Amino acid sequence: MNVAEAVGRELAAHGIDHVFGVVGSGNFHVTNALVAAGARFIAAAHEGGAASMADGYARVSGRICALSVHQGPGLTNALTGITEAAKSRTPLVVLVPEATSARSNFFVDVAALAGAIGAGYRRVSAAGAAEDAALACRSARAGAGQTVLLGMPLDVQSMPAGEPREPRDRSTAAGAEAAPPIPDIAPLVDALCRARRPIFIAGRGATRPRDASRAALVALAERSGALLAVSAAARGLFAGDPWYLDVSGGFATPLCAELVGQADVVVAWGSTLNMWTTRHQRLIGPDAFVAQVDLQSSALGVNRPIDLGLCGDVAAVAGACAGELERRGAPPSAWRTPELRARIAAEGRWRAVPYDDEGGAGRIDPRTLSIALDDLLPAERTVVIDSGNFMGYPSMFLSVPDAAGFCFTQAYQSIGLGLASALGAAVARPDRLTVAALGDGGFLMAAAELATAAQLGAPLVVAIYDDAAYGAEVHHFGPHGHPLDTVTFPDRDLAAIARGFGCAGITVRSPGDLDAARDWLAGPPDRPLVIDAKVSSRHASWWLEEAFRGH
Repeated sequence: MNVAEAVGRELAAHGIDHVFGVVGSGNFHVTNALVAAGARFIAAAHEGGAASMADGYARVSGRICALSVHQGPGLTNALTGITEAAKSRTPLVVLVPEATSARSNFFVDVAALAGAIGAGYRRVSAAGAAEDAALACRSARAGAGQTVLLGMPLDVQSMPAGEPREPRDRSTAAGAEAAPPIPDIAPLVDALCRARRPIFIAGRGATRPRDASRAALVALAERSGALLAVSAAARGLFAGDPWYLDVSGGFATPLCAELVGQADVVVAWGSTLNMWTTRHQRLIGPDAFVAQVDLQSSALGVNRPIDLGLCGDVAAVAGACAGELERRGAPPSAWRTPELRARIAAEGRWRAVPYDDEGGAGRIDPRTLSIALDDLLPAERTVVIDSGNFMGYPSMFLSVPDAAGFCFTQAYQSIGLGLASALGAAVARPDRLTVAALGDGGFLMAAAELATAAQLGAPLVVAIYDDAAYGAEVHHFGPHGHPLDTVTFPDRDLAAIARGFGCAGITVRSPGDLDAARDWLAGPPDRPLVIDAKVSSRHASWWLEEAFRGH
């Protein structure tokens, strides 16, 4: 067995059963070895799309997967998507063929690239190929997760692999890492005992594993009388709970912002309380006691001063706190009143907040569009959000059933990742309709992956919030009188572009135009649906206006 075969078999033995990529000479054999060992290969139109597909699949499924690219330009084409995955701590192994001679046209310093974007790196050797692959998988799964670049030198791949082993049982190889010790929880329990208005803000770190964390945090919140909120990355974690305030920060409803500002104890669970979650640190009251629980010690206090930091697993720490509160016989705070519960039910969603509809003249208000889509599309859905001025509307007006139903591609704040991420999500959850929410700029950057979408035949709706511009730049620079010719575009028929790729495409200028989407849903849908929604854009979205105030 040569090195490429040994690596492919070992990755499959460690539970990698999906690999996304574009195959060239350098990754041909290792990709085929993975497929021969039982993995499903999904070919993308571009390496950038393949990287985002792998990222979306891993986030939504909660399982490790692989990305396979060609040496040199295959890696650099994928680099933005890999950076998004690395910054999101997505458990992902990237198979990177390496030209190790600096004289090769394909040469790049892969180790340096990995370090620059915050990814892990390991190079395969002939003698220890299987062990190197196994260590890459373990590193990807360890702690809060990691994206790992597995370097595979071109001259090593065809060498005999040392000490070949039979693929181990997947259930054993893919087993969970040992749980970290529970830190001293007494100071946190003390704070919860004296709290009158406690709030929990759960972040991305509380979604892994999401079911255990949700159950533990809901139980502790009930025991302590805390209200529940999330960062945008963890949206849906507490869906259905009557004390759930939805997203804290720039996306927060007026009610959520009011209540977070009133809290006297704020506990961040797997959230770093960055500027987006705290409205540039203005949302949390100056006298609030702020605690942070995170699996990564480096995350504690990284974005703001905290009064208490605990390094540990979110579910385990929450469970221990609930047990200690029970042992002490401490009563919950009195914040959870029937009156407050009724306010949350009535005011806790953005669609309950009145607004002046700005549609007309062939344009639909993005809020009206989002509410109509929320009513039209099945509740069992996965919503994937690209970046841009538009993104607050689908993020907050489209409901999701749980944390697995929301994929937020904002760790690197690049536009153009949402469509391919949605394809990975659709592969991960074919039982749900995947909804990709994009701006027109991000859509055109990634339009080639519509060919992949049509080929896969995955249940997919692509909703384009089309303002014929890079909206964030228009609203950032326009009020200061700057010329906007470089960031505005002619109105284009994006639905026709979609149909050219083999998708269904409709244009929406008013709510009645969505009847065609209703017909598609009545299907059964045999191809993706692309909705080119011509949205009004008279001013910046509310979250972007809030962000501008922070500068």
